[in-house]
Amino acid sequence: MVASAACFTANVLLVRLLGEMHAANSWLVCCVRFVVGLLMIGTVYRREFQPGHLIRRRQLIERGVVGGIGVYVTYLTVIQLGAGRATFIGNTYPIWGALLAAWILRERLQPGVLAGGLAAIAGLGLLTSVFSTNTHPGIYDLLAFTGAWLSAYVVVTIRQLHATEHTSTIFAAQCAYGLVICAVPGVLTWTPLPAGAWAVMLAAGVCAGGGQLTMTRAFRDLPVGEGSLLQMLVPLGTAAGGMVFFGERFALREAAGAALIVAGTAFILLRQPDPANAEAE
Repeated sequence: MVASAACFTANVLLVRLLGEMHAANSWLVCCVRFVVGLLMIGTVYRREFQPGHLIRRRQLIERGVVGGIGVYVTYLTVIQLGAGRATFIGNTYPIWGALLAAWILRERLQPGVLAGGLAAIAGLGLLTSVFSTNTHPGIYDLLAFTGAWLSAYVVVTIRQLHATEHTSTIFAAQCAYGLVICAVPGVLTWTPLPAGAWAVMLAAGVCAGGGQLTMTRAFRDLPVGEGSLLQMLVPLGTAAGGMVFFGERFALREAAGAALIVAGTAFILLRQPDPANAEAE
């Protein structure tokens, strides 16, 4: 899951680079991400991948449609709200995921996971300076909150699907149905791009595919609350990458937020496994 967070961090930084190059088309970025993901599955998991399941298994269809919509909602809210506010709202999903998993999967709602999650979310709020803005909640805030719940539903569904499906097929559902959702808008908003922008977009797609595959595989063994909380390292890595590659600087408040995220996720990494969940695995 930590490797997945590293891949998603690289993906976000590369998409940000596209913005710096004035070549960011959210529909096209989504399409490239899904096409690259399918190519990765076809290359690495030729024997394990079961494409027929994508049209026969209802839960795979749900995972694909919800996951595809969630990817676009993430890009849209970042554009409309700004990276800080959208990231803060979207990354509340570990808490909602833990609650859904306790209800649907009967996973134990561990106080340690909730404490670590709340600390990490508080740190994320400081890191993104979301509490210092004067923006009043609006329709895009509601959309970002909806996206957080979609993400929570997806990770619970991934846990369920591992009982019958291979990691590659679960990931392919998102790619296939996400491409169906984004293909037409991607064509309609098409504009020519320089070769450098295509190279960055393809690299971002590879990073996103690697992040999704490792995350999907990790949820085979990790409870939803614990696994999704480790994804909180993505905004921290993105902030650090912004400092290294884009000349950003941390204020004292932001540094304190980063420390809270590290503390919350480190607490989850270093704690002893929960016996009830270990037996369930």
